[in-house]
Formats: sequence, C-alpha cells, structure tokens
Amino acid sequence: MRIISGNARGTKLYTLEGQATRPTLDRVKESLFNIIQDEIPNSIFLDLFSGSGAIGLEAASRGAKKVILCDNAKDAVNVINKNIEKTHLKEKIELYNLDYEKLLNTKIKEKLDIVYIDPPYNSDFVIKAVEIIIKNKLIDRNSKIIIETDNDNKILESLKEINVEITDKRKYGRAILIFLEYVE
Repeated sequence: MRIISGNARGTKLYTLEGQATRPTLDRVKESLFNIIQDEIPNSIFLDLFSGSGAIGLEAASRGAKKVILCDNAKDAVNVINKNIEKTHLKEKIELYNLDYEKLLNTKIKEKLDIVYIDPPYNSDFVIKAVEIIIKNKLIDRNSKIIIETDNDNKILESLKEINVEITDKRKYGRAILIFLEYVE
C-alpha cells in the first residue's frame, strides 16, 4: 500500500499483520479519490475504523485541512502512528484509539465534510455510526458519507430508515462503495 497522490505521493505505508483488518485495495482507493477529489481540499475528513490509516492519510496528502483517524485496536493505532510519521502529515491529523461510538458522541465538535466508514465487513457498525453522525449534527447537506462494505443489500435496506440519499454505488470485486448525502 502507498499514498497515490499529493504531498506524500509514493510513500509506502506500513500495514497490519494478520487477518484482523482488511486494507482497502489500491484500485478501490484510487477510484474513490478520483470520485471525491474536488471535495478534498480544505475539508474536514473522518476515517472511521482507520486500520492502517491509508484512506485518511491519502486525504491529508491531497489537501484535506484536517483528518480525524479512529480505530479501537491498539495494533492499528501503532501502525497509523508509524504511517503518520512516515508521511510527514502529523500537523493535519487527529488520531484516536477509541470505540467509534465514543468518538462520535464525545470528541468531534465540528462539521465533517467527508466521512469514510469502513468497519469489519461482518459487523453492524455502519448503520449505528450513520445514525450517531446525524443525531449529533456532525454533517450537513453538503457533506458526503462513503461506506465500504461487501453486503450492500443489508446496508441499503437499513439506510431506508435514515435521512440520507444514496447518490452513487460502485462495485470493485468484493468491495462496494456507497455514497450518501444527508437529507434534512
């Protein structure tokens, strides 16, 4: 894995060993950032369930003003810290070793422009995260939420109960990206 574009372009990132995390493939990451590239400069970007931090660090490299990274696993946070140091993007990064609910309920005080949610595929964390983000008014109608999953049917069905509009959906092998906007 590497940073594809921006200030840290070409920097190879450390990854987590074992099966506990599933890094976003470079081709998925490249497609994602091609889609949202115009919204990244000067944005506040949340990478929830950060893993190695690759998505958030890519956003920072491409000009995000502030990137919030969150992972509950100590091993992940250790790898993220190494990657922050290696990319020289520390001044743009806030890193939290917390449960996602605690982060969303207690730590974020400003409006988020882009939220990337990539939890373990077999979890139910996506819907809960989106509900908390909306309840706490962490986004507005100009914000984007992007979900990475391998089970879009389950998530799309659950999203019908929430004030969001699905604006796009892309499939890359097993990985599916769902793009949402808040509807007031």
